[in-house]
Amino acid sequence: MKSKLILISVICALMLAGCGSTESTSESKTETTAATTTAAETTAAEESTTAAETEAAEESKADESAETESKSEKKRAPEEEVGYEGMEEVTADKLKDGEYEIKVDSSSSMFKIDKCLLTVADGQMTAKMTMGGTGYECLFMGTEEAAPDSAESDRIAYEENDGVHSFTVPVEALDKVIDCAALSKKKQEWYGRKLVFRADSLSADAFADGYITTAESLGLADGEYTAEVTLEGGSGKASVQSPAKLTISGGKVTAEIIWSSNKYDYMVVAGEKIEPVSVEEFSVFEIPVTGFDYKMPVKADTTAMSTPHEIAYTLTFSAASVKAAE
Repeated sequence: MKSKLILISVICALMLAGCGSTESTSESKTETTAATTTAAETTAAEESTTAAETEAAEESKADESAETESKSEKKRAPEEEVGYEGMEEVTADKLKDGEYEIKVDSSSSMFKIDKCLLTVADGQMTAKMTMGGTGYECLFMGTEEAAPDSAESDRIAYEENDGVHSFTVPVEALDKVIDCAALSKKKQEWYGRKLVFRADSLSADAFADGYITTAESLGLADGEYTAEVTLEGGSGKASVQSPAKLTISGGKVTAEIIWSSNKYDYMVVAGEKIEPVSVEEFSVFEIPVTGFDYKMPVKADTTAMSTPHEIAYTLTFSAASVKAAE
């Protein structure tokens, strides 16, 4: 009997131990499952945060890229200087009525003007600018800031001829910095430009009587004289001898121009091609002088480069320096 009771106690103890083990295993499994779930949730949260941060970074980068793209034209074409030091405004009353080819300085290489025709009539000036491209829808003669709010009637549309675009604009004065804004067809954005219509690119015949100082207005008789002469244009490396020798005959003035090299094979003055009188040591020319104290446009062809190249210059003869030759 006693043996049976001992056996029953052992069996009960084993059964209780088994139940405890099962419960412990179950609790362990529950804890493991909970831990796994928490880890998964944490990983998902971290991935979600990382994705959000990445997306935000990409959006910021895209915004920066868009901003950079909107400013790309200005970066590709930095503003260039226009005009020249000491220039003085030339208004319509200083010119004779007529049509004249004129050079125009533009502050941007993206606003390229291939040629320009100036019209002077009834005290007003207009210029027809033939463009080097077709990227602009219209112009506004004012600042970039004022252009978006400008009236449609104040905007100048392009004219098209054989695929070439041109704009006819009013000109307040030559040798004056004029604000102009151009509307890009593609971007529909305004870009500010500065223009100077160059008086020194006009021939003396374009100016009204009395505007340019002449031998007659200086009271110079026929004879030999000298005068200080200033050369401008080109790369700045070339020069001419000063003072220059002048000859006045029948009221017409001829100047002897001696260049700093012998590499100039012809000059163009007032539309006339002039050959050198000597190229031994220096290129020497005898050219007409159309006026004093005036930037007289000339061209000179140089053979110093791999191929001959015609370069635009101006010559200014100082009236105050004129004196009889010794």
